[in-house]
Amino acid sequence: MAKKVAVIGAGVSGISSIKCCVDEDLEPTCFERSDDIGGLWKFTESSKDGMTRVYKSLVTNVCKEMSCYSDFPFHEDYPNFMNQEKFWDYLQEFAEHFDLLKYIQFKTTVCSITKRPDFSETGQWDVVTETEGKQNRAVFDAVMVCTGHFLNPHLPLEAFPGIHKFKGQILHSQEYKIPEGFQGKRILVIGLGNTGGDIAVELSRTAAQVLLSTRTGTWVLGRSADWGYPFNMMVIRRYYSFIAQVLPSRFLNWIQERKLNKRFNHEDYGLSITKGKTAKFIVNDELPNCILCGTITMKTSVMEFTETSAVFEDGTVEENIDVVIFTTGYTFSFPFFEEPLKSLCTKKIFLYKNVFPLNLERATLAIIGLLSLKGSILSATELQARWATRVFKGLCKIPPSQKLMMEATEKEQLIKRGVIKDTNKDKLDYIAYMDDIAACIGTKPSIPLLFLKDPRLAWEVFFGPCTPYQYRLVGPGKWDGARNAILTQWDRTLKPLKTRIVPDSSKPASMSHYLKAWGAPVLLASLLLICKSSLFLKLVRDKLQDRMSPYLVSLWRG
Repeated sequence: MAKKVAVIGAGVSGISSIKCCVDEDLEPTCFERSDDIGGLWKFTESSKDGMTRVYKSLVTNVCKEMSCYSDFPFHEDYPNFMNQEKFWDYLQEFAEHFDLLKYIQFKTTVCSITKRPDFSETGQWDVVTETEGKQNRAVFDAVMVCTGHFLNPHLPLEAFPGIHKFKGQILHSQEYKIPEGFQGKRILVIGLGNTGGDIAVELSRTAAQVLLSTRTGTWVLGRSADWGYPFNMMVIRRYYSFIAQVLPSRFLNWIQERKLNKRFNHEDYGLSITKGKTAKFIVNDELPNCILCGTITMKTSVMEFTETSAVFEDGTVEENIDVVIFTTGYTFSFPFFEEPLKSLCTKKIFLYKNVFPLNLERATLAIIGLLSLKGSILSATELQARWATRVFKGLCKIPPSQKLMMEATEKEQLIKRGVIKDTNKDKLDYIAYMDDIAACIGTKPSIPLLFLKDPRLAWEVFFGPCTPYQYRLVGPGKWDGARNAILTQWDRTLKPLKTRIVPDSSKPASMSHYLKAWGAPVLLASLLLICKSSLFLKLVRDKLQDRMSPYLVSLWRG
């Protein structure tokens, strides 16, 4: 008899979790409180239902080849970066192609998820739901929570003295949908993440003036990299990841900062990282131009508000503010759990590989999508779901909960005492995390073995972009189309751009020509290095650190 799995939420991670259950011959039932799939990607005109939705003008900041389900590539004519409507169409196509809609109960709210009395033996859960005022109770063998971390708007009004005196309009970015209604106004946007940058840029086209306040500053990336290729495809590559293990991080950061400042000097634009703050990045193609044109003015942190103005930490005052928009993020919670599980699941340190709560005797609860990643969240949540469903079936094992809980508790104490740094709020490295989960499943590609069996594919996997298809080449869930998807990924990338073909246009020798000529020796050398021990990597890194530090200091002074 198939195990029954409750999937909470039918967003990006929810629908892939349903499919993973079906792939493993489990019996999923998905509970979705709205009337459609897509979660925050389903645009609505208002937020009266309390659900977080995208604003109308949102465009994806991870390109299609890096942010697709691993066995379902985007159509070749889809743009590399797409608006929310186009992306939602893709989610709908995915759900229909794999016939997932029949597993979803729409307009159904999950009231409670509790362990059954015999949980230590069975790992089963009681799930209480409500549909149109009627409650239902059912028993499930496992639960996958796919509610994400954009649940509750974080509106820190208490951190801004005088805000309650302010007579203008105050709203959180969750309430922002379209720029209509803001024409001719002086607007202060607080917070510079991806959302803050997007909203500031859009409003700058119609507002009298947009002020953008940031405590930390940020590095601004564009969607396109050198030669106009999608940025994600150019930087998220296995050989870059390998180089990062060998070279000192100080040296790599120095190179990265020089390259980013070559596009525009972040300090001159008021965007440089505040001293002592952790570097962060946003994707925005237009923000520098808006600052250059004066339609957006960068400001420091707000010190206090008056009835009509804002006073900033640098002593400047901006008068006649009409609207304040807080783009200060969200908090996540699990109201359907009981304590202590409810609190424990909000602490990533107590989630094994960001998925399994450590305090459960049976690994039958998976938190899907509660992570920050330097790459596609969609791809990571799918891999998490593939792993979780195999753990539910007993095909993958995780360490004993008592051991994991003890280690996490000790680490938490060390963080509180300042002995070690708390890295749980940092974004995880994309390839390292994906490989870690893939290794648990048995789907991590072996580069040396791949080179021996299929050199052409090995070249693309190691030197090309680390697309999700790589995790369908081998092991459980292997997809026969994965190899072709990898070898044709650049065709799908360039196809939507080829709308005007110039006949007989002369082209210089392409970089790929030189790469092919030198590819085999470079690949072989890289493979030999990969096979070296971690001790060798450490020795090289330490030696380079010692040698590069004085060099960098001399460059800086010179």
